Amino acid sequence: MTRIILSILLSILFLTDCIGYQARSAGTDSPDSRQQAKTKPVYETRENHDPDGIGKFYMGREIAWVMGHEGASWLERPDREETELPDKVVENMKLRKTDAVADVGAGTGYFTFRISKFVPEGRVYAVDIQPQMLAIIEGRKKSYKADNVITILGEEADTKLPENSVDAVLLVDAYHEFSFPYEMMLSIVKGLRPGGRVILIEYMGEDPEIPIKKVHKMTVAQARKELSAVGLELKENRKFLPEQHFMIFEKTQQK
Repeated sequence: MTRIILSILLSILFLTDCIGYQARSAGTDSPDSRQQAKTKPVYETRENHDPDGIGKFYMGREIAWVMGHEGASWLERPDREETELPDKVVENMKLRKTDAVADVGAGTGYFTFRISKFVPEGRVYAVDIQPQMLAIIEGRKKSYKADNVITILGEEADTKLPENSVDAVLLVDAYHEFSFPYEMMLSIVKGLRPGGRVILIEYMGEDPEIPIKKVHKMTVAQARKELSAVGLELKENRKFLPEQHFMIFEKTQQK
């Protein structure tokens, strides 16, 4: 009888310990898993959305449709110099002649070839997800004498930039079209060298008078919120463009 009681007590103790272990395991995450849960992007799909957007939302912002290569002529429109001041944009990037720069969402190379003149001893990575756009850039390299331009075919969630390869990244009216903004920006941060900068240019979402569709604009607050998720800190918003923000981001020390 004593042996039976002892056996029952031991069984109860064993079961109690197992249950306690399972509870502790379920309630305890590693630091890595907690960080992943904290930073993991949450994309939302909505049936009711702006027809100019893809119905996919990131941090409350609807992502816009990507402009296809069929619209390449829009990137070369005659009045673009007056409204977007491309030469002044490149001057404000404060590039050194040895810098490596990535023009992400390069399109026809409208900014790529301007940048190449400022970094004669460096290089320019022209990144785009459309091979037709990159073909246009390749076709123009000779006439621009831009041997320092390297084209990279990126993906929707990856720029394909080499790790630790660039001093600056330029994003002109491209970020708001990224289907996977979190993943794309992570790949950009990975490609940045220490002290590297991201220059984000977007139409001012704060101004309803600017004749650009809503999903193709961004506010400073929204940009700061989204880029901080990948460890980028807004350092400056230079106010020299008529309709666009010129935001300079840098990597924070944690990343």
